[in-house]
Amino acid sequence: MPLPECRPGHREQNGGVIAHSRRSLRRGGRDNSPTPPTGRLRSLFRPRTVAGQVFLLQVVIAVLIVAAALVALVLQAGDDSSKDARERSLGIAETLAYAPDTLKAMTGPNPTKVLQPVAQKIMKGTDVDLVVIYSKDGIRYTHPNPAFIGKPVFGPRKPPPSAVTHTIQTTQGRSVVSYVPVTKPGGGAVGTVAVAITVQKVETTAGRQLPVLLGTAAGALVLAAAGTALVSRRLLRQTHGLGPAEMTRMYDHHDAVLHAVREGVLIVGGDGQLLLANDEALRLLELPPDAEGQKVTDLPLDAGIAELLTSERTANDEVHLTADTLLAVNKRPTAPYGEYEGSVVTLRDTTELRALSGRAEVARERLKLLYDAGMKIGTTLDVSRTAQELADVAVPRFADVVTVELVEEVLRGQEPTGAISEVRRAAVRGRPGYQPLVELGRRLSFAPDSPQARCVESGRGVLEAELTEAGEWRAADPDRARRILERGIHSLIAVPLRARGTVLGVVDFWRCRREGAFDAEDVPFAEELAARAAVALDNARRYTREHTMAVTLQRSLLPRGLPEYSALEVAYRYLPAQAGVGGDWFDVIELSGARVALVVGDVVGHGLHAAATMGRLRTAVHNFSTLDLAPDELLGRLDDLVARLDRDGPAGGGEEGLAGATCLYAVYDPSSGTCSLARAGHPPPALVSPDGSVAFPDLPAGPPLGLGGLPFEATELRLPEGSQLVLYTDGLVEGRERDIGAGLELLRAALAHPDRPPEQTCQAVLDALPPDHASDDIALLVARTRVLDPDLVADWDVPADPAAVSRVRADVARQLKDWGLEDTSFTTELVLSELVTNAIRYGSAPIHVRLLRDRKLICEVSDGSSTSPHLRYAATTDEGGRGLFLVARYAERWGTRYTPTGKVIWTEQPLHGGAGSADGPVGGDLLDQWDDVTL
Repeated sequence: MPLPECRPGHREQNGGVIAHSRRSLRRGGRDNSPTPPTGRLRSLFRPRTVAGQVFLLQVVIAVLIVAAALVALVLQAGDDSSKDARERSLGIAETLAYAPDTLKAMTGPNPTKVLQPVAQKIMKGTDVDLVVIYSKDGIRYTHPNPAFIGKPVFGPRKPPPSAVTHTIQTTQGRSVVSYVPVTKPGGGAVGTVAVAITVQKVETTAGRQLPVLLGTAAGALVLAAAGTALVSRRLLRQTHGLGPAEMTRMYDHHDAVLHAVREGVLIVGGDGQLLLANDEALRLLELPPDAEGQKVTDLPLDAGIAELLTSERTANDEVHLTADTLLAVNKRPTAPYGEYEGSVVTLRDTTELRALSGRAEVARERLKLLYDAGMKIGTTLDVSRTAQELADVAVPRFADVVTVELVEEVLRGQEPTGAISEVRRAAVRGRPGYQPLVELGRRLSFAPDSPQARCVESGRGVLEAELTEAGEWRAADPDRARRILERGIHSLIAVPLRARGTVLGVVDFWRCRREGAFDAEDVPFAEELAARAAVALDNARRYTREHTMAVTLQRSLLPRGLPEYSALEVAYRYLPAQAGVGGDWFDVIELSGARVALVVGDVVGHGLHAAATMGRLRTAVHNFSTLDLAPDELLGRLDDLVARLDRDGPAGGGEEGLAGATCLYAVYDPSSGTCSLARAGHPPPALVSPDGSVAFPDLPAGPPLGLGGLPFEATELRLPEGSQLVLYTDGLVEGRERDIGAGLELLRAALAHPDRPPEQTCQAVLDALPPDHASDDIALLVARTRVLDPDLVADWDVPADPAAVSRVRADVARQLKDWGLEDTSFTTELVLSELVTNAIRYGSAPIHVRLLRDRKLICEVSDGSSTSPHLRYAATTDEGGRGLFLVARYAERWGTRYTPTGKVIWTEQPLHGGAGSADGPVGGDLLDQWDDVTL
């Protein structure tokens, strides 16, 4: 079979190349020895080769011909056997039926005696299976089995009109039965002769002929196979065992190597002749199209390349310079892989590979830098820190110096106005040793023709590849341009920081002389880097705005300072969370009777909503405290308020309801040294005794505010003078890396120093529980208790008799004189006269009067009635109704406080005159207008 030629004149050589490729493909490795004859025979019998397929086809055809002949012979033999069996059985039956002795015996007295021996003799002589003679009624005269003689036959009993033959299937195989009637000379049938013979007995002749036929067929098959093998072996040598698909694929691969591979391939013969050169090799070596078939030394090749091609040495990535191209050359001998001497050479253009790998490396570095920028820019919600992170990421991997200028409103967290007139330097970063020309925080303005102004106007990055040639940039600010160029900076990309359609500022990327200048491919990357940073800057700006608003709101709602109290020495600390303003709050509220209320609360969440909710709760506590409610009752009313806020917020379409709030409310009475406390889901307070022991009183916890359902319980403690009551929020003792149990133990250790004043105690607590990286607000309130001197408290029991009012005034006047408060005697007597008279007239026993000399003069009148008086304006003709009016005019404050046994009416007055004086009669003239009895 002739092979297709790859190139004119090189059929044999290229065939060797194809054969080598085929063997490499099939064997998957080296084969340094020639193919042995046994190997060729094995290849011959492989049907996937062309020779194997031809051999198999011819053998199959020969086998089919012989098989067809055998089938025809067998069929013919079977047909002849059936025909011979019919003729034999019919002949024997006719001979016996037409014999005169047969008719005579059948009509004689005893047919069986005569005919049975005859039938037995015929069966033995003719090798038939059955001879039966029976009467016209079907009664057997003869049978091989004497037991059946005299019995009717099976099947047709009447004699047939003429001789007939039937083929039937018996237990011994297919049989032929012939029936011949025995007739009288006159034509009447007296019986029938039946002869049966199996076809198998007649096939012996064909069986003797079959071996001869099979031997002949086998000989023909062997001759055909031998001839086919000789032809196929020659074809195998010519095709090298290739199959049709392999030959097609091999030539396709060969053409791909010649024309499509982007790597030069040369095959040089042992005599130095160029056998094969693909298109890429012709291009790289600049060879003529007819270079194949010529000597390598005759081709216009570089001396180093020509020497390598003609030598016997191998090469591994040897670099040769030909023209302006760097070629990496590899050379290997072909002798171990083919049937001829020569070498194969591959060429790669390393110049293009180096440029391509350089671009790939730059792209990889840029992608990594963008990934790092996404991880490192925006780690905090601080505008200045985010700007500095942008500068830190870009230096030195993209630029030598990076400066970031932001709009003033952005730094304050406000919305930019759109027009950029002035910016402020927010970040700068340079290589080690770089000294910035403009320090952080300085205001700058952009000249109209500067790259910064142009990038803001266009919204795209502006490239100044060579600053020495940028006349407009140098003319805008010559002095600054000169100083920049003196530092070796020569290239600039200015990119606007845009987020959500608003310009936040400008980032400048600078390069020095020792680095390459920026080009147009660097601008999209700089824009992408700036776009990512701008989103982080805008998020930080929005957070700064919300944080500033929340801090402003919170500072306006929290106490700005605490006055001095006789009952307590108070110090506090409030530290907002780093992640945002929360809802922790505290307060110290002055109550009647020199008592003081201490409050600490916590609203879950952060931001404006938490701060606003905290303000509402603090205001509500202030309002409820003016009613002088007990701690448990005050928390109950506060719980109702929070529940109502939860319902009304979402129902009214406003802000969401409260996510949760806790509160601890304590009232300290310095006159008795007792403290009443109640809490709603808040951590218990810490109590520091004068001996230094620290305890956390087991107060009924109560549910958080807003849940409802369970009443709050108050606990009353007696605090020795000099004790410290410490109230706090959970942000102090609980954190991400510290559970509340460990926090309480640290708090206990920090408080075990009773000699420290509250201010120092607050600082010691924060030192022991540092608030670094706090995720929640911290509120801390420390109060050291004091007890009023018994000499500053005076009280009297008053009988329910109007005449007792004058005695009370006299006792009060003497007590005030002892305290040195004679100038307040008139006002105090007037107030107590009215209060005692009202208690006697409208209240119930027991009636009690108490004076307390604190920062104010406090008068208290208690009785057993829970009915509270109320202030009204009496008409001109009314005889009464002016008592409480006078009390309100002459006292600074007054009110009613309910107790478990009744109520207390109290007033406060300055210690030394200065009371709220009223116009009109004063002194004794005013008192004389009322009779003690009718007051």
